[in-house]
Amino acid sequence: MRVVLAEDSLLLREGLVRLLGEAGADVVDAVGDGDTLVRSVQEHRPDVAIVDVRMPPTFTDEGLRAALAARSAVPGTGVLVLSQYVEESYAGDLLADGAGGVGYLLKDRVSALADLSDALERVASGGTVLDPEVVAQLFARRRRDPLQTLTAREREVLALMAEGRTNVAIARLLVVTQGAVEKHISSILTKLDLPPSDDDHRRVLAVLAWLRAEH
Repeated sequence: MRVVLAEDSLLLREGLVRLLGEAGADVVDAVGDGDTLVRSVQEHRPDVAIVDVRMPPTFTDEGLRAALAARSAVPGTGVLVLSQYVEESYAGDLLADGAGGVGYLLKDRVSALADLSDALERVASGGTVLDPEVVAQLFARRRRDPLQTLTAREREVLALMAEGRTNVAIARLLVVTQGAVEKHISSILTKLDLPPSDDDHRRVLAVLAWLRAEH
C-alpha cells in the first residue's frame, strides 16, 4: 500500500514513517504542509493520504482543506485523518463527499499497530473508519438535537452506523438479530428524512452529512 504522509512536526513525521513501515505501508513521501501534500498526491497518486488537521501557516484546518483539494485533484484517493483534535470545519465535507475511502482517528487513541494497519486497509479499500470519540464530538457539537425523536436503542444503532459498522457487526455488538437491526435502521432513516439504502458506506456518509447539516 502506497502512502503519502502530511505532518508538520518533524519528530512525529519521522516516527510515523517508521511506524507506518512496520504496519506494512510504503511511505512514498512525507511532507510538512498542506500545499505540498496536494502536489505530492498529484505526483505519487498514493492509495491513502494520511493528514494531520492543524498545519502551517495558521494551524487551524489546513490539513482538512488540503485533503479535500487532494481528493478533488486525484479522485479516489483514500484519506485518513490522524490528529489530536476533532475539527468540525471541513471535516463534514471530507467525510460526506460521497467518494468513499475516508477515516478520522485520534492520535492518542491509536493504541496498537494492528489498529492502524486495519484502518489503512479499510480506507484503501474504500471503507470508512471513525474513532468513536470523533463521532461523539460531532454529535455533541450540533446546535440542536435532531436525535430527540429516536429511541435509546436507535441512538445506539446510529452511533454504530456512524462508526462504519455493518448490520452484522451491529447485531453482534447489541446482541440482537440482524432483522432487528434492519428495522431500527429503517426507522432511523425515516425519522431523520434520509433515504434508506442497503449500502452501508453510503449510509454512513448520509449520517455524517446529517451531522453537519444546518437546519
